[in-house]
Amino acid sequence: MRRVRSVGEPAWIGVDLGTQSVRSVLVDAAGTVLAHASRPLISHRDGDRHEQDPGDWLAAVDATLAEVSTPDVQGLAICSTSGTVLLTDQAGAPTGPALMYDDARAGAYLDRIVAADPTRWATSMQPTWALPKILWLLDQAPSGRRIAHSADVVAAHLIGRPVATDTSHALKTGYDLVAGQWPLDAFDTVGLSPEILPEVVLPGTELGRVSETKAQVTGVPAGTPVFGGMTDGCAAQIAAGALAPGAWNSVLGTTLVLKGVSKDLLDDPTGAVYSHRHPDGGWLPGGASNTGAGALTAMLPGADLGALDQAARELGPIAAAVYPITGTGERFPFVAPKAERFQLGDLPDDLHTYSAVLQGVAFIEKLAFEHLESLGAEPVRSVSLTGGAVRSGYWNQLRADVLGVPVELPASADPGYGMAVLAASAGTSLTATAARMVRIDRVIDPRPQDNLATLYGEFVAELDRRGYRG
Repeated sequence: MRRVRSVGEPAWIGVDLGTQSVRSVLVDAAGTVLAHASRPLISHRDGDRHEQDPGDWLAAVDATLAEVSTPDVQGLAICSTSGTVLLTDQAGAPTGPALMYDDARAGAYLDRIVAADPTRWATSMQPTWALPKILWLLDQAPSGRRIAHSADVVAAHLIGRPVATDTSHALKTGYDLVAGQWPLDAFDTVGLSPEILPEVVLPGTELGRVSETKAQVTGVPAGTPVFGGMTDGCAAQIAAGALAPGAWNSVLGTTLVLKGVSKDLLDDPTGAVYSHRHPDGGWLPGGASNTGAGALTAMLPGADLGALDQAARELGPIAAAVYPITGTGERFPFVAPKAERFQLGDLPDDLHTYSAVLQGVAFIEKLAFEHLESLGAEPVRSVSLTGGAVRSGYWNQLRADVLGVPVELPASADPGYGMAVLAASAGTSLTATAARMVRIDRVIDPRPQDNLATLYGEFVAELDRRGYRG
């Protein structure tokens, strides 16, 4: 979809290679979305396996760029799902399917990886991270293959040659963000050759320029710079403008994900918190919980959630809460493999169950911020809310009340928008560029809620009684 724009007005493109679709967005220097387009993607799932055909990505990228491109594009950047990897030939072309971010088939490789460097990986490495999947792929493939993340493949497609990866996508492949290098000794122990590893650069670094061939297909002018991007979670954080210490982005959908900023690297011995590098310097700490709005559909199948939300607004806070996890095991704000859902207080009907889940999610969110602050993060100053749950105005207010800080609703929280902002910042400050381009639609101030504060204390005490917080 296009909007009327002035000829010669500089603009930037962000490409979001998601799970369900590819989305491209064109944004001007004031942060106005000028055009956007999307194409669906198909996943292939079978038990622990989750694959996509990278050829579908490339066709969808070409199609969406053709809809949003303009002669005045100054650059573009690409984000994709964290931990999605595949193998390519020496020219950068995919040689097989991509193993998606949640593909868990390589779990058997985890012990081997941890044994290679326990200090580095004992608390952080997970079966769905990229490194185990890479070892699995290499065991199935002939020699002469290269490692690539999904965003790398798209960039190589546009430029016409293999490209460097960025520190954000490289994190779950085992890249040492502190040392600024691949851990070659540990890789040698697991049998991973340095020759197949991509170079790693900071997000916002120019990777190359759009080729003449792809310019004819996409309409993006030949010679347009393609900049190193970030994973989709970081891209959404940029779109939310949460790029200075004390500002956080809370993404609430099926699960809850927090992203923020710290000057120094936060050391979490539990492994619940991990950090990306901030393109301006410093760190982007955060964590992903297994709790979230998914508990609503799990506990209230077939319910009219819209009607329940309106009724919950009229009901207000209740003396009950649910620890809102849908399966077994928690990863943030604490690591508890045996954690299970529980409730405090009576839930006589669907309305009270609905309200209790909303309150439980808000309590986990508050506990997450307390955990981050205990590790040395600056006190929370403001929180931008994104994700599907922001459709509930009542829940937004409730979260502000529980957190005790203002919450902000950005005008556009699309990861592709964040990548357009990143492209616009190339060679300058990302934080300053986002401050100029990102728009906040609404700020919600907290209200005192003593009854919620008391219930929160009981909720945390129950987590401790069950041993979930160690």
